[in-house]
Amino acid sequence: MGVLAVFSFALIWTLLYAVINPPTTPYMRAEAHRLVSVKHEWVDMEDIAPVMARSVVAAEDANFCLHWGLDVNAIQDAVERGQGGASTISQQVVKNVFLWHGRSWSRKAIEALWTPLTEAIWSKRRIVELYLNVAEFDEGVFGVQAAARHYFGVDAANLTPTQAARLAAILPAPKTRSASNPSTFTRNRTAAIMSGAATIAADGRAECFEN
Repeated sequence: MGVLAVFSFALIWTLLYAVINPPTTPYMRAEAHRLVSVKHEWVDMEDIAPVMARSVVAAEDANFCLHWGLDVNAIQDAVERGQGGASTISQQVVKNVFLWHGRSWSRKAIEALWTPLTEAIWSKRRIVELYLNVAEFDEGVFGVQAAARHYFGVDAANLTPTQAARLAAILPAPKTRSASNPSTFTRNRTAAIMSGAATIAADGRAECFEN
């Protein structure tokens, strides 16, 4: 009975966010409490430069259109290397929207179970839209609209390919990397992401979230 109740709660919450934009997230609330306030403004996918979505997919999950939420091959490679990582954009959305941050087996287990549910209910385009709107881009800066204004003084709709790639490049470590004052590593990563974004646009791996 308890398992059924938990599943029903997860299902209803996931269905709700298929049509309603989450006003905040557990991590965003925690950071708002710690910092007093955070910067965040929701922006629809139609009002985000398409190159931003391609850049984040190229940077974080190039095979996003090819898997069902869990990239089994990437997980196997990570296990064989004895390293972490291999989280897809879908997994990151589940963590960012519904769960807590921090490394724990319990959170990873819930994330792994919840991710296929979101993939079954949400479109790939909706998953990317959610990801871009709740990801942290600097301390207290959440979502691509706040990030675009914070770093470049523009709206998300007007991001250039270079600006979009820089924002994608800082996502793994937003508190230690800067999109407006990039290190040599971030510049090199930006160039790689720009190339990757062009590649997935050309070979069709961007079609699932652009159409």
